[in-house]
Amino acid sequence: MIRLILVALYLFLFLVLSIPALLVLWVVGKRNPAGKDQASKAIVGWGFRCIAFIAGARVIARGTERIPENGAALFVGNHRSYFDIVLTYTLFPSITGYVAKKEMLRYPLLKDWMKNIHCLFLDRDNIKEGLKTILKGVEEVKNGISLCIFPEGTRNRENDTFLPFREGSFKIAEKGGVPIVPMVILNSADLFEDHLPRIKKATVIIEFQEPVYTDKMDRNEKKNLGGQISNLIKDRYFELKQEYMG
Repeated sequence: MIRLILVALYLFLFLVLSIPALLVLWVVGKRNPAGKDQASKAIVGWGFRCIAFIAGARVIARGTERIPENGAALFVGNHRSYFDIVLTYTLFPSITGYVAKKEMLRYPLLKDWMKNIHCLFLDRDNIKEGLKTILKGVEEVKNGISLCIFPEGTRNRENDTFLPFREGSFKIAEKGGVPIVPMVILNSADLFEDHLPRIKKATVIIEFQEPVYTDKMDRNEKKNLGGQISNLIKDRYFELKQEYMG
């Protein structure tokens, strides 16, 4: 329980003590949006690294050389833990936001930092509003801002299983003309979800796969894009599990 208390206390202090930084960044953003983006990424990345350290997370990152060096990308991965965001964010080389559920807008200060790093908020129960979010995502990637989404739509609560990937999320890459970078996340739930309410040390493997370019696909391949990416991640997940955990 000590780690959980320390993580919660750190998050609370970070949000409260960073209020002056939010105000400064708001002013900076009026004249220098790119500077605001870079500063926000650095501050949030530092905060996430501190949380990972307190939680006792050891990350083995593989395949980072496969991330396209120029332009935006759509990162997609399996989702088992709240720590998936904390651990993946620091691996992204460029400005990257997450597609999050709209319920996150309830939390003051946290939502402000999320907006600063270009997170989008998806209403999963309203098709019209969901479409607006997808279109906003297309606009973001066209402007060079990468996005990360977990296409299962919610955090999976059972290890070694995968919920169906929602096809709509891939429209961001298709309409925005950016590559899809699949991510395999292994063992993140061992930090917290597998033994609530304790946080314990764990090693998490995050591997980036080869980018998928939708402009090189025919119409039939695009129809089942979510299934293809899901199978790719699933197959590699079990290969990594065998490699690291026998």
